[in-house]
Parts: sequence; C-alpha cells; structure tokens
Amino acid sequence: MTLDLASVHAVTALVVNVSGVLFILETLLRRDEGAGRIWSLGFLSAMLTTLAYLVWVQVPDAWWAIAVGNAAFVAGTGCMWLGCRRFNGRRMWWSSLLVAAVVAVAAAAVAVEGEPGGDWAGALWMFAGIIVFAGAGATECLRGALRESRTAWVLGAVLGVQSLYYIARTTAFAASGPDSAFFQSSFGTVPTSLLTVTLTIVAVVVTSVLRAGRAPMRGYPRPSGPGRAGNGIFAHEDFAHVLSGVCRRAQWRSEVVAVTAVRVEDLEQISTAFGSDMAGSVTEVLRAGVRRHAPTNAVVAEDGPNGLAVALAVSSPQEARRQAGAIYRGLFDDLGRVGGGVIPVVGVGVALSDAAGYDPDELLRVARGAASRAATSVETSVLMADAE
Repeated sequence: MTLDLASVHAVTALVVNVSGVLFILETLLRRDEGAGRIWSLGFLSAMLTTLAYLVWVQVPDAWWAIAVGNAAFVAGTGCMWLGCRRFNGRRMWWSSLLVAAVVAVAAAAVAVEGEPGGDWAGALWMFAGIIVFAGAGATECLRGALRESRTAWVLGAVLGVQSLYYIARTTAFAASGPDSAFFQSSFGTVPTSLLTVTLTIVAVVVTSVLRAGRAPMRGYPRPSGPGRAGNGIFAHEDFAHVLSGVCRRAQWRSEVVAVTAVRVEDLEQISTAFGSDMAGSVTEVLRAGVRRHAPTNAVVAEDGPNGLAVALAVSSPQEARRQAGAIYRGLFDDLGRVGGGVIPVVGVGVALSDAAGYDPDELLRVARGAASRAATSVETSVLMADAE
C-alpha cells in the first residue's frame, strides 16, 4: 500500500488536532494547575505544526510554513518537558528560557536558508531540539512526584521513544541524506507521521490521567489553590518555593530541617474496591488529619494525589521522630472513623537536613522513599531516613 504525502499529513493533522482539542477542552473544564496548562500549550504547538506542514504540502513555495512547523514542533516537545518539570515542582525560569531560545533557533535556521533550502531546511536544528527536550522529559518522568506514578512511566516511555527515534533519524539524515531510499523508507515523512499519530494518542491519554489526579472538575472542591488555602495546606508548586526559603534560612543558622512525607499507598485500590466516594473520604480525612496533628508552625502541602508533606525546623532528630509519630497516631485514629471498615495503608517518612542536606528536592525525595518503605514495613509505620 502506497500512501501519498498529502493524505498522510491530513490524517496526522486530524488525529493531532482532535487529541489537542479534547485535552484543551478538558483543561477548560477543570481547575487546572500549572502542568496541565503547559501541556495544553504543547498540544496547541502540535496542532500548529500539522497546520503549517499542510500549508507547505499544498503550497510548495511557502518556505515560511516550514519555519513555523519546525519551530512549533520543537515548542511542543519542549512544553511536554516543561509540564513534567512543573508537575514535579521544579524551577521554571531557566528551562523556559532554554525552550524559547531553541524554538527561535529552529525558526531562524529555516529563515537563513530560505526557499533554496528546500523541504528539509533547518531539519538538523529541529531534530536536535526534539532529541534534547524529549530526552529531558523522559528523564523528568523518573524523578520527583512523577516517579511515584506508574502512569507517568508511560509518558516517560513515549518521550524516550521519541528521543531515540530522532537520534536514529538524525544519524540516517547525516549519513545517507534525506533523498536516499533508506531514509525515505525508514525515517521519511510517512513513517514519522505514523509514529507521531501513535505517540500523540498515548500522550493525550496519559497526560489527561496525570492531570486528573491534581485538577478536579469545576464544581468540585479543589484541595488547595495558589498560596495557602483556608485549610492551611499549600499547593505542591508553592510548597517548593516555601521549602527552599526555609532551607536557606535554616542552613544559615545551622538549624535542622525535617521534611515528613505522609503517603496512602493503596488509594487506587480503595477506589476500585469501595468506590470513588470512599477514596475521596479517605483523602479528605488524610488532609484534615495531617494539618490538625502537625505542629502549629509546620508548613503542610500537597505531595501528589495520595500524599502530603510537612516541613519545619526541629531541635533534634528525636523531636522530628516524636512529631512524625504524633501525626501517624492521630491520623490512624481519624482514618479508623471513616466507616466501611476501610483502613488504608499509611506510611510516614522523615528526612533530616543533617543527613540529606539542605537541597529541597533531595529532602522531599528522601522523605518520600522513607514513607514508601514505611508503608510496607511490618516493624514500623514511621521511618527516619538515612542519607542516600
């Protein structure tokens, strides 16, 4: 079966645009947080890419359409990486500037060659940007809050496949040229379009699932908004900035910072077995209980769909353990009153700056790991983490 270029571009544009529209409409229906909005920009860029390449196919002299398409392709992949970084609560300013710079270079590379550059003008610059951002996105899916979600591993696989494919495509492009039979049959526009359709469908499903865990539908209460909500719980992205400030001040004064992660490991299983209402009740009790039993001066924040994080300065490891134990005991009693005989598996992990250092991301990572181990431990449900 032979597929003509115009038909392939039309099918690709249809799939990408329908997927993008569905994701963006869902974004409008939800009280979304940063990651979902950035991923929406990525799908918008993908839609612009397909439209620009359609113009190029229909109007061969429109070299500017190649510039727009290449730049939008790089922007879309870059936004997927930025969305993953935002999901993990990482700093955005330098990464955003990097994406903007590479997008500008991808467009300028085509503009410099102009119409004489032909169909593949600036291709290597575009390929390089896609390789870097897709690879960085795949790596980000194995860090922070995304690493705790198996759904995110699928997104990491999608971005990893994209990066590896473009490494192979770049190698074939440089070695045999874009007009060779090998390149056209293995890495030309048709096979690349078919791969794009497949990866787009998987990506829109995975990002929708990830976003759904943090952005409820409009009309349902959102756990916390920007800054501090009425229940005293920070949003995850705001907590990263607050914890960074706490760590800087504590390091200057040589004080110990304790980060306590509280996680419910079987929330998905509770939802499957007893329904989403029961899982929602457990989540609400978890949030209210941690805030109630944490010290008054503690900073409490969301930490993914099934956990909370608590940060404060302590005088000793013994004080940190005592406070974490008080949170666990109070929370266990609260969860026992939920009803239905459902007792979730709760793990509490504590990371101390004198062992893990004052880096906020490292403290959170170590605390999460300790909480996960505590949840499966038969000896204790509160685990003090050592340096890792």
